[in-house]
Amino acid sequence: MNDTIASISTTLGVGAISIVRISGKDAIKIVNSIFRGKNLEEVDSHTINYGHIVNEDEVIDEVLVSVMKAPKTFTMEDVVEINCHGGIATTNKVLELVILKGARLAEAGEFTKRAFLNGRIDLVEAESVMDVINAKTDKARKLSINQLEGRVSQIIRSFRQELLELLASIEVNIDYPEYEDIEVMTVDNIKKEMKNIREKLEKIVKESENGRIIKDGIKTVIVGRPNVGKSSILNRLLDYDKAIVTDVAGTTRDVVEGEINLDGILLKLVDTAGIRETEDIVEKIGVNRSYEELDNADLIIMVLNNNEELTESDRDLLEKIKNKNSIVVVNKCDLDRKIDLQAIDDYNFIEINTIELDKIDILKNKIKDMFNLDEIEQGDYNYLSNVRQITLAKESLSILGEVEEEISRNDPVDLIEIDIKRIWTKLGEIIGDTYQDELIDQLFSQFCLGK
Repeated sequence: MNDTIASISTTLGVGAISIVRISGKDAIKIVNSIFRGKNLEEVDSHTINYGHIVNEDEVIDEVLVSVMKAPKTFTMEDVVEINCHGGIATTNKVLELVILKGARLAEAGEFTKRAFLNGRIDLVEAESVMDVINAKTDKARKLSINQLEGRVSQIIRSFRQELLELLASIEVNIDYPEYEDIEVMTVDNIKKEMKNIREKLEKIVKESENGRIIKDGIKTVIVGRPNVGKSSILNRLLDYDKAIVTDVAGTTRDVVEGEINLDGILLKLVDTAGIRETEDIVEKIGVNRSYEELDNADLIIMVLNNNEELTESDRDLLEKIKNKNSIVVVNKCDLDRKIDLQAIDDYNFIEINTIELDKIDILKNKIKDMFNLDEIEQGDYNYLSNVRQITLAKESLSILGEVEEEISRNDPVDLIEIDIKRIWTKLGEIIGDTYQDELIDQLFSQFCLGK
């Protein structure tokens, strides 16, 4: 944290502009040593200065240099951004000079890591920086911006404040029992407070599934026997021919993937190899991968052929998806019915075909209903949105359950207090008020360079 870091903050390639970012106590001094123009150490903060980057007498590039002095910067350190002409050779040369003059090449996510460690942003806001960059839908953008502005963090802080006030009351009762003008903190009082916090925390955990869907999308795996129309359904959903469609069984031998924006939610589609017994080595590998995809799916679309009776393979697959989020699609409803619909009466099934263009809308609408996408549309986007955040919230709920058991056993208040502190600490891990160095290093290593 005491050194100066530098990195290219824009995509490396041919473009109009590229930016080399420098942050640290020597940022201005280092850039000033290779800048021909105004003395950057004397210019006002948050100014843009015209000049040239030079290597002794050689002019490297004509640039605009932004000077931003601590603490009013993203990292809360001195920050300089060199706006170069876009191009690989020129940008790399400018970065090379900056490093030769004393800066260190930044690690992935190190600028944002410094912003966190210097108190500029909390952990939820830090994670949202990359979410804004990676957002593929407008809903994902709104969710990320809400987190970046600290709205989700405020909710978590309010939970912690309630717990802190409860802990303070317990401490006063334990340490100063002789005072008569303080509220006696009985087990019943604690039970009432815990019930109030549980209701709020359960609500945010329940709604966090919406946040995960908005951010990560819905991984949708299409499965079924060969030639039931899986690839045709994929192509209809994507509205172009992504998968090869033929009458030859086993045409699809590996997973074929695509994405669509369904009412602002990313639908990550995976078409799998037709599931059947086969001696073909390549096809067998594809079938095994189909089974693997089932375990990682948010939604399974199982396709059956309306024009064929159910086979043993169909029944086995129906049994596998029985307790999973699934839609059974009876495809080719334009042909004579030979399938026994009563056999799938307990499943969430629809009838479509891929000949009529509007039939695919039946499937889209079914997915919207299953995941309450209309409800998400009307939400406030104040959700937890990744596995780390959601897991910590669920762990907090689990500890809260332990507190409630202790209350029901009428355990001593000072023992109950210990577990209430655990909840307070666990919620602090969500926003980074409490954390482990290893977690922080691992988290920021997933960021892109220069951010």
